Amino acid sequence: MSYIDKIITAIERKDAGQPEFLQASKEVLQSLRIIADSDSTYEKAGLLERLIEPERMIVFRVPWVDDCGKVMVNRGFRVQYNSAIGPYKGGIRFHPSVNASIIKFLGFEQTFKNALTGLPMGGGKGGCDFDPKGKSDGEVMRFCQSFMTELFRHIGPDTDVPAGDIGVGAREVGFMYGQYKRIMNNFTGVLTGKGIGWGGSLGRAEATGYGLIYIIEEYLDKIGDGFKGKNVVISGSGNVSIYAAQKAMALGSTVVSMSDSNGYIYHKSGINLDTIKDIKFVNRERLTKYAEIHKDAIYTEANSKPGSSRVWDIPCDIALPCATQNELFIEDAKKLVQNGCKIVGEGANMPATLDATEYLINGGVAFFPGKAANAGGVSVSGLEMTQNSTRLSWTSEEVDAKLKTIMKGIFNSINSASEEYGVAGVTRNFVIGANIAGFKKVAKAMLDQGVI
Repeated sequence: MSYIDKIITAIERKDAGQPEFLQASKEVLQSLRIIADSDSTYEKAGLLERLIEPERMIVFRVPWVDDCGKVMVNRGFRVQYNSAIGPYKGGIRFHPSVNASIIKFLGFEQTFKNALTGLPMGGGKGGCDFDPKGKSDGEVMRFCQSFMTELFRHIGPDTDVPAGDIGVGAREVGFMYGQYKRIMNNFTGVLTGKGIGWGGSLGRAEATGYGLIYIIEEYLDKIGDGFKGKNVVISGSGNVSIYAAQKAMALGSTVVSMSDSNGYIYHKSGINLDTIKDIKFVNRERLTKYAEIHKDAIYTEANSKPGSSRVWDIPCDIALPCATQNELFIEDAKKLVQNGCKIVGEGANMPATLDATEYLINGGVAFFPGKAANAGGVSVSGLEMTQNSTRLSWTSEEVDAKLKTIMKGIFNSINSASEEYGVAGVTRNFVIGANIAGFKKVAKAMLDQGVI
């Protein structure tokens, strides 16, 4: 049995009840087969056994009191996956779906994503099965304070630097940071995504969406093309989706869709971002409101069943899944290829299933995996850490220029690796490129530091 097959067999046995983690780890391991099975160095060092196992996983209860005086209890997580190239770095997610499998898969992916940025950051992730939707500011504050009352002992500016994720925006980061500062009695850059004026970086909200467009722009430039005149389909309607749409439109494309958990909008003449921002950022309403305002837009109720009417049925040149994991199935991939889609960029973490990813790549689609394509957010978080350490603040233009340089570097890294380790018959496999490029950096640091 090959080294890779041994590792896959082991995780299937040990982590049988963690489907998201198994999906993410198998994708990476299959990509690494080409180098790990031909170089005994990794097996002798037990490197994959160490890489696949998080350095530490913390599970804790989060008790809090709602507005009616009832005591509520949620389950919190923090996985500190790998610190070979820097302090653990990764967001905190508040969503009812959060469990050990999701947090592990996110932390594992984050390890490679952070390595690709070129910044000194290890991989980590955290979260809780708490749903901030429908909660008052007071309830969210009390929950965040309770969450941080446990988490504070495990993090620090040179140990573990969390950030926001799904369900964790400026409000939640502010409440958590305030509690950390009160407990520790110091003002330090232990969280990123902070408010402007108290340690936050300009450009952080836009970073993931902008970065997604920058890496695709770099690819299009390489093949002598651009965004101008392209139809773009986007899922989701949060920060990533909105700012990806904003940048894609600025480069001359037409963004025709957005979605939320209730359904999706198709606006053939182009999505009106001002309306979307009012609905989502100001009024916190559902996208059904959009069709009431723009009568020529079509709203379709959500249907998670593969093969049914879905946002991926809309003909497009570029598709950007920016909502959540496993939202794009093989039936969707077939529709995209059939309708002439040429590029898919993952704005979310692992939004495409493994078989959908394989189908798209084999169908000639340039597929950019999340660990490369959505690295813009953590890149600017890393820049925020630098600003906090030096007590400096950069302008939006400076941050954006640095972000664009980082995303260009990521493209060059994954493109070079995909060319060196490409599969016969497939012209562009950026999944293999991203996994190998990220792995090589982490593996080198782990080998240099011995068995730890």
